Amino acid sequence: MRRPPIPGLVLEDGWLQPYSREIQARMKLFDMEMKRLRQRYGSLQKCALGYRRMGFNRSASTGDWIYREWAPGARELHLIGDFNGWDRTATPLSRDSEGIWSVTLPADALHHGDRVKVHVVGSDLQAMDRIPAWIGRTVQDPATHDFCGQIWEPETPYAWEHPDFDPSHIAIPFIYEAHTGMAGEEPRLHSYREFADNVLPRIAALGYNVIQLMAVQEHPYYGSFGYHVSSFFAPSSRFGTPEDLKYLVDKAHGMGLAVLLDIVHSHAVKNMAEGLNNFDGSGGQYFHPGERGTHPDWDSCCFDYGRHEVIEFLLSNVRWWLDEFRFDGFRFDGVTSMLYYHRGHEPFSDLGSYFNTQVDQEAITYLQLASTLIQEIKPGAFAIAEDMSGMPGLCRPVDEGGMGFTHRLAMGIPDFWIKLIKEKKDEEWSMGDIWYTLTNRRYGEPNIAYCESHDQALVGDKTLAFRLMDADMYWHMDEGSQSLVIDRGIALHKMIRLISLAAGGEGWLNFMGNEFGHPEWIDFPREGNDWSYQYCRRQWSLADNGNLRYKYLKAFDKAMVAMAGEARLPAAPPARPLNLDEANQIMAFERGGLLFVFNWSGDRAIPDYEIPAPSRGEWRRILDTDAREFGGFGRLDPAVAHHTDDKQNLRLYLLPRSALILSRTYASGRIL
Repeated sequence: MRRPPIPGLVLEDGWLQPYSREIQARMKLFDMEMKRLRQRYGSLQKCALGYRRMGFNRSASTGDWIYREWAPGARELHLIGDFNGWDRTATPLSRDSEGIWSVTLPADALHHGDRVKVHVVGSDLQAMDRIPAWIGRTVQDPATHDFCGQIWEPETPYAWEHPDFDPSHIAIPFIYEAHTGMAGEEPRLHSYREFADNVLPRIAALGYNVIQLMAVQEHPYYGSFGYHVSSFFAPSSRFGTPEDLKYLVDKAHGMGLAVLLDIVHSHAVKNMAEGLNNFDGSGGQYFHPGERGTHPDWDSCCFDYGRHEVIEFLLSNVRWWLDEFRFDGFRFDGVTSMLYYHRGHEPFSDLGSYFNTQVDQEAITYLQLASTLIQEIKPGAFAIAEDMSGMPGLCRPVDEGGMGFTHRLAMGIPDFWIKLIKEKKDEEWSMGDIWYTLTNRRYGEPNIAYCESHDQALVGDKTLAFRLMDADMYWHMDEGSQSLVIDRGIALHKMIRLISLAAGGEGWLNFMGNEFGHPEWIDFPREGNDWSYQYCRRQWSLADNGNLRYKYLKAFDKAMVAMAGEARLPAAPPARPLNLDEANQIMAFERGGLLFVFNWSGDRAIPDYEIPAPSRGEWRRILDTDAREFGGFGRLDPAVAHHTDDKQNLRLYLLPRSALILSRTYASGRIL
C-alpha cells in the first residue's frame, strides 16, 4: 500500500508535524508486518486462527486428536494426563524446524473432562509439568490447589439464542464494569449464570448498554482481580463452565447489552506451574529475557511483541474471544505499560515524549494489528485502551498513523477527584481546575469518562461515596436519620458523577455498585483477612431497601444515564464554558444544546444569578440534583419556566451543593 506523504494524523493535528517522520515509520512497520502475515497465512484473519492449529484439535478427515505446542528451546515434550496415567514417558511429542512440537492420538484417546498437562524438559535441562499454552479450560484441584488443563468437548455445543447481535448499533457506550465472582450478595464466589440471571436485569434497568467483564481469563490468584493471567484462552473455571459464560453473553445480547472482555495482553503471571513463564527453559520465549521481561510494579512477565509467534498467539487470542464467546470488543489493560520501555514511569511533559527511543514500536504494531483484526471480525466492536499517557493517535484510524482504538479511558478524572477530596476543603475547590481536568483531552479521539472504577474501590483506597461519608454510612443512611455528613456526601456524589459524564468524555463508565454509593471497599480473600469474602461482594439489598437513602443515588444514576442517552450528550461537540465563577463557586456550560449549572458552595444560595443562555427563549429544568426523588430537599418548583432577557441571559435561583440541567422549550412544547 502506498502511503500519502503526510500522515492523516498530522493533517488532523498540525502540532504533530515535527514527528511526521516517526509516524510514517510506524505506518511502515505496520505495513511490513501485514505483508508478512498475508504472505504466510493469506490474511490477518487467517493468521488469527491459530487456536485451530495449536493446542488440542481434531483432524477433519480422521477425527484423531492432534496436539501442538510451540516450545523452540525445549529438549523434550511429553503429553501427560488421565488418558495415560500421568506417565511422563508414554506420549512423546516430535519437533519440527520451527520449534513446534506435536503428537497425534486416536480419536477415542481423549475424552471430555480429561485432565492434561505437558511435561517439558527445557533448554536449561529443568523438567516441569506445564499447562498447555493454548488450552481452552483449566481446573483447580480443591485439595492440592494444583491447576490442570482439561479437555472440553461437550456432546451438545451451546445453542446461541441471539447469534446476530450487532454492537455497531450502540453509538454511545454507557459501560457497567463488573466482576462476576463478587457480583452477588452472599460472602462467596458467584457464578456466570448467577450474574446472568440476577445482575444483568439490574444493569439493563439502570439504562447501561455495555458490560465490561473483569477477571474472565484464567488467573491462579483470585485476589489479582484477573490481571495476572495464566491461561489466555481459558475462561476462569472458578465461575463456571465455558457454556455458562456463553449463557451470560447470550442473555446480555437478548437484553440489548454489548459485552466487553477486559483483556490482558500487557503482561502475564510469573508462575511457572500455571503460566507461560520460561515455558521452554530458554529464559524468554513468550516474554523478553532478563530485566526487560519483568514488570517492576506488577511482578509479572512482559510479552516480547517482536516475536512473530507471540504476535500470532495474542492475535489468535483476540479472535478466540470474539468467535467462541461472541464478545463485542475489549478493554485492553495496561496499554501505557505496553507502549513504553519505561512502563509509564517517566513524565509526558511534551509531544516528544511520545516519539522518542523509549517508545516500544513493536508493541505499537501489535496494537495496530489487534485493533484492525477486531474490526475485520466484528465491525462496530469496541476497543478501549487503558492509557494514562495521552499517546497521540491512540484512538485514530491505523491508516492515518493511529492505533485504531475506538476509545481511551479518561484516567486523569478519577485521580483528580480523589486528590481534590483528600487535599482540599470544599471552599477551596477551584472551578478552573475542575473545568480544565474534565475538558483537557485530545478531541477527535473519544474518551470514556468516569469518576471511579474498580481501582478506586480496592482495599487501601475508597470509593467516592465512602470517601465522602465514611463511617457515617453505617449509622445515618436510614430515612429518619439526620447527618450533615450524609447530606453533603449524597449531594456531592451526584454532582461529581453528573459533571464527569456531562463534560468529561464521549462515553461513560461506572463500576458495579458505585451507582448507589456502595459502602466499604473490595478486599479479596487472602491470608491477611483470614480468607474472608466479607468485603468481596455487592450488597444490592442496600439499594433495594426503601428505608435507606442508597435508593436515591441509584434513582439519580438511572435518571442521569437516561438524560445523557436521550440527548446523545457524549456524542455532542465538546462542552462550552459559559461562566466559571471562582468567588461564588459557580460553573455553567453548554453541551448538546443543554445548559448545565453547578453551585459547588456548601452554604451559599444565590437568587437571580445571571447566566448567559446558549439561545433565546424559554428554558425548563429537566434534571435537578436537589429533587426529593434523588435524596435532595426539593426546594425548587420543577414547573417554573425561565425566560431569557434582552441580553440573552437567564436568572436562576442557585441552591448550595446542587446542579441543574435546563433545556430549551420549543413552540411545540417539546423539551430536548
